[in-house]
Amino acid sequence: MASRNDKIRVGVSSCLLGLEVRFDGGHKRDRRVTDVLAHHFELVPVCPEVEVGMGTPRETVRLVGSAAEARLVTTRSGVDWTERMERYATWRVAQPDLAELRGYILKSDSPSCGLERVRVHGASGIPSRDGVGLFARALVKRFPWLPVEEEGRLNDAVLRESFLTRVFGYQRVRAFLDDPAWTLAGLVRFHATHKYLLLAHSPRHAKDLGQLVARAKTLSREELARGYVEGFMSALAEKPTPGKNANVLLHILGYLGGHITDADRHDVLAVIDDYRRRLVPLSVPVTLLRHHVKGRDVPYVRDQVFFAPHPKELGLRNHVA
Repeated sequence: MASRNDKIRVGVSSCLLGLEVRFDGGHKRDRRVTDVLAHHFELVPVCPEVEVGMGTPRETVRLVGSAAEARLVTTRSGVDWTERMERYATWRVAQPDLAELRGYILKSDSPSCGLERVRVHGASGIPSRDGVGLFARALVKRFPWLPVEEEGRLNDAVLRESFLTRVFGYQRVRAFLDDPAWTLAGLVRFHATHKYLLLAHSPRHAKDLGQLVARAKTLSREELARGYVEGFMSALAEKPTPGKNANVLLHILGYLGGHITDADRHDVLAVIDDYRRRLVPLSVPVTLLRHHVKGRDVPYVRDQVFFAPHPKELGLRNHVA
């Protein structure tokens, strides 16, 4: 089901939106979330600790025991919220509004929302950094292909682009396969337009997906859809590198064949080499190559999602890495 304003729906820890739901009645507003991403997504706030009934303000909680069997316990009175939080989390992630999400931004270090490296207080008194928040654990278990990230890691340009590429990719693949009228011919076209994006992330998964589509007639629609989403999101979960991106750019340049002059080819090759050596950001060779693609009648490369996997306003390819 599409959201009412047709924006992609992304879940977010409520405190990151500036909502005063923290244990002390405060918030952890994240400007990147509220001032940038809010323009592109419909943000769906969730605060597990408030929604489970802890109230605001409240006594702080922490994970105790071991990472594998961590319990959620208040720091002073020792009240154990583990079973209540686990029941709530299992119920909450099964609600329809979360089924429509195409991404999720969690609050780091939170015993309920932290995705990784959450403190777990053991018998030694020295906390380990190998825990996962109880709500976060339920979320990723329920939605294994949902792009999930912590707000702190989004300060890293490479991780930010990776996360948002997966969000927009998940939206596209789900929008296609959630339509009951999708056809095999349509899937072939969808896969073809994503070929170079997939190659930039994971040549192995791109090859496996190509083979899956090639034997599609031997599978049920359910098996095919499930396998394609799994392979597609597994591919995008792999980080692109300058080497993989450069190879994709060279593939596209080669596909243009005799459509460009030797002088233009030389210019493109020089810029690709500059990018490979981390002298310019990916946006430079992509823009130049896209200019040549648009100027020629080469539909196959012209329609490649690789050129624009996310809105240019986000500036995700302007970093040198």
